[in-house]
Amino acid sequence: MKTKEDYIEKVLYSEEEIAARCKELSDKISADYKDISKPLLTVGILNGAVIFYTDLVRRLSIPVHFDFMIASSYDANTHTSGKVNILKNLDNDPRGRDILLIEDIIDSGTTMNYLVNYFKDKGANSVKVCALLDKPSRRKVDVNVDYTGFEVPDEFIVGYGLDFAQHYRNLPYLGILKRSVYSGK
Repeated sequence: MKTKEDYIEKVLYSEEEIAARCKELSDKISADYKDISKPLLTVGILNGAVIFYTDLVRRLSIPVHFDFMIASSYDANTHTSGKVNILKNLDNDPRGRDILLIEDIIDSGTTMNYLVNYFKDKGANSVKVCALLDKPSRRKVDVNVDYTGFEVPDEFIVGYGLDFAQHYRNLPYLGILKRSVYSGK
């Protein structure tokens, strides 16, 4: 029986490299938000960001509140529709809050651009974006990524929360999925 690793073309970032980068990002975020008056509202974008989210926020040295959203502009075939759907909204009121949106990967930019503007319109004090991965070569909408784990090539990346058809999320590293797995060839 094949293991999940048999479908990985190449490991991009090891578990240790990801942990080190999470520490660097959390130190920077903690320094940037050390003087805010209320706890930072950290918003994880489900499902892909959950592993990165937990590893990042547990290293923050500042007070935080947790919240989660499900929002996507992608259909089941991994193509952006251009329209963002919010399937689960925040439990916390964003008005007057400093918000850090935490995402697994910024690809087209459609979803994150929508969410930044959505929270600004809802009266957030500030909205910043932290993404484990940034894939600027696929950008369709300009979005500022304030904190980036790694910039990645235009490949299908899985592991550490990122999936293909709900598979590979539990890999402890980030890898490139073999083209034969998702192209049908």
